[in-house]
Amino acid sequence: MTVDPLSTVFGALADPTRRAILARLIEGDLTVGELSKPFSMTQPAISRHLKVLEGAGLITRSRRATARLSHLEGEPLREATEWLVRYRDFWDESYERLDALLETLQDTQTRGDRT
Repeated sequence: MTVDPLSTVFGALADPTRRAILARLIEGDLTVGELSKPFSMTQPAISRHLKVLEGAGLITRSRRATARLSHLEGEPLREATEWLVRYRDFWDESYERLDALLETLQDTQTRGDRT
């Protein structure tokens, strides 16, 4: 069964450790050892998270001398953001309708209080 890329990205982002790894990579490329420092897990556990992120296209890995560096790839995040923006627009419109309804109700109540 083939999973679409967007589902793979959201699946990778579902884990808080992987989101934290991506947040750390915003600052630049890091080794597994550097990435594992703030976490209470082993380097092999971090490596498993990195494999998921790499499989989703969210990071690439390269070698510099003996170090294996992880690099943040932004394109899959852009695609996920574009998909989510449609729903942000939906919620913004919903809030605007709610604001208009509340304003109407307040106006009605204010007119009722005057009589």
